[in-house]
Amino acid sequence: MQTITIDWEHPTDPRQSRERGHVQDYVTTGGLDGHLWHGVPTLLLTTLDRATGRTSRTPLIYVEDAGRHIVLAAHWGAAEHPAWYRNLTAHPEVRLQVGAAVFRATARTACPAEREVYWPAMTALWPLFDDYQASASPREIPLVIITP
Repeated sequence: MQTITIDWEHPTDPRQSRERGHVQDYVTTGGLDGHLWHGVPTLLLTTLDRATGRTSRTPLIYVEDAGRHIVLAAHWGAAEHPAWYRNLTAHPEVRLQVGAAVFRATARTACPAEREVYWPAMTALWPLFDDYQASASPREIPLVIITP
């Protein structure tokens, strides 16, 4: 049996320059610059690419509840799920950076009851999530719960 080594320490960052700059600022300052983005908290989610086996890092708006981090796979309202979401459904072990803290976690899609609880919290934080859901229809934007 072959052992696969996952390089969690050197993930690929987003290609878009705006997102790439956000991630690089976040990492180099330990979250001092980047944790708050447009006044809302963000985290860095690192997932394992289901096709290549490489890790990639994505900045996401989040809500924290009882030590869990809640994010949305909004993809700016696109018709398809973002790659990071498809990756974590195939490999739920992830890494988070929240401010200066970096830790392992497990991600899963919220059940309908959890979605009812957390969707309003996410849209209160970032009202455009409702617009993204309207644009993405009929795709339901997944709500993801990440537990350390």
